[in-house]
Amino acid sequence: MEHQKIDELVAKIKALESELEAELHKEYEQFTCEITKKREEILASYKKERQGLLRYLATAPILHLLSAPVIWSVLIPALLLDGFVTLYQWVCFPIYKITKVKRSDYMIIDRHRLAYLNSIEKLNCLYCSYFNALMGYISEIAGRTEQYWCPIRHASRVKSMHNHYKKFFDYGDSENFRQRSAELREDLKEEKE
Repeated sequence: MEHQKIDELVAKIKALESELEAELHKEYEQFTCEITKKREEILASYKKERQGLLRYLATAPILHLLSAPVIWSVLIPALLLDGFVTLYQWVCFPIYKITKVKRSDYMIIDRHRLAYLNSIEKLNCLYCSYFNALMGYISEIAGRTEQYWCPIRHASRVKSMHNHYKKFFDYGDSENFRQRSAELREDLKEEKE
């Protein structure tokens, strides 16, 4: 008799689990439909707001068009710098036991996917995203290098500093520089990629 009661309860539990799963699936389907509908509405709105390529070029100031090759010419040295700095990090950081900078943490390139941008705007967004991401990536590599070799603050105010600068020793603080530089080097080993 006792077993029969347990079997009934187990059957009810299984039925309730099945019913719960069916309800959750219905909600998921409804949610997915709503997201798809909203996505389609947003995409339609974006396409409506996109400026056509010919209109974009026709309304662009002539100086913008003439300066574009100068802007884009910087891409070649940027690619070379990217290659050299990456090579430097891969060769030297293991020697100094510095945690490598994870490139993907800096190379966030996604704005070109926005449907309201025309092809020139998308290309420009790719360029700006890459270049600014590259500068952040290089700044982090340089900051770790500076913390390893020369963790001393400047005598003058610095307008832009990397994240490591706040750990550096005051300008002229030879005692801490000599006694505690090893701590800052050790700190570089513990950083997460």
